[in-house]
Amino acid sequence: MQYDKIKLMELVREHALQFGDFTLASGKQASFYLDCRKVTLHPQGSNLIGAGLLDLLSAGQVSEMPQAVGGLAIGADPITASIVVIAGQRGLDLLGFMVRKEAKTHGTGKLVEGPVVPGMKCVIVEDVITSGGSALKAAESAKDFGMSVIGILGVIDRLEGGREAIEQAGYSLKTLLTINDFR
Repeated sequence: MQYDKIKLMELVREHALQFGDFTLASGKQASFYLDCRKVTLHPQGSNLIGAGLLDLLSAGQVSEMPQAVGGLAIGADPITASIVVIAGQRGLDLLGFMVRKEAKTHGTGKLVEGPVVPGMKCVIVEDVITSGGSALKAAESAKDFGMSVIGILGVIDRLEGGREAIEQAGYSLKTLLTINDFR
């Protein structure tokens, strides 16, 4: 499937965008809520997001093509899987990984899971960028693991300071959509 911004916007409007009074993870109050899992776990949405974000990577929207993509569980997991599957279909050797919110207390006790090793270049993926906190937490964990984070990709930027926080931390942010696409 090819990336189609209009189709992705339609799916977000139909399945993920809700209006009302909401409390966000940051504690802030909002008049709208984006439940992107309803799109990242939708068959067409998953394909559109995976293709769109992989197109951003392939088009040089980050400094170079990474060796891996991943992000904070649970929100980034379907995005990572979509990108990796489409990369495989396109003959690209791109690995996926997951960042746990806290280390396991058994086994290896790792925060970063997947077929990645220290020294790899990676990009962090996220569904909704609000404050940038989740993406930055994933980036910090990937760095602590030994990977080099070369950028952050998101599906939708709420335009509420996340981009600025991410850029202040030294990363670039590219998203497929912003909340302005729905105004």
